[in-house]
Amino acid sequence: MLVSADFNTIPEQYAKNAPDDARVDGVPCVSFPFYIDHLNPAAKYLHWEFSDPDSIPVCGFEWIHWTMANLPVAALMFDPSDAHALQIPPDFSRRVTAMIPEAVQGRNSQASPLYGQDQRNLQLVAHYTGPQPPDKDHGYVLQIWGTTSPIAGLEQGFWLNEMLHGLEHSQVVDGGGITLIGKC
Repeated sequence: MLVSADFNTIPEQYAKNAPDDARVDGVPCVSFPFYIDHLNPAAKYLHWEFSDPDSIPVCGFEWIHWTMANLPVAALMFDPSDAHALQIPPDFSRRVTAMIPEAVQGRNSQASPLYGQDQRNLQLVAHYTGPQPPDKDHGYVLQIWGTTSPIAGLEQGFWLNEMLHGLEHSQVVDGGGITLIGKC
């Protein structure tokens, strides 16, 4: 699997300087587009984690920005005129539930009890939240796994560890990732 994007630095509209209409409670909420090429044909479902390991010195843990599970590959649009096999379009996080209801998104670090966010606001805590590094430029890691079947037992608002444990019991047939820069 080859994961790529049209940029190395996450554009402002998906990050710290997103416009007001692209925010929930002041947090950027419009997810960025990316591509998946050379996917093993045996991979029928996609799962991913988008996180910030450079946040550890700032908040004491790796900040989770977005998790997705049980996304059927067959539900993704394939454009034969596009050079890429699969494209995850901009704002996918806010639109996926209506488009592909069997795909579920997990809680991000806004849901941490340490952060003090309202847990009931799933529009904020169980969707993409854009990078807002407070101290310096950070490297953000998008890690994707392909499996032959969905991960059992995951529901909207799952925790990352639940997905990772589910992957341990799934037939993972592909994986890949990319690191992108978020500007301070």
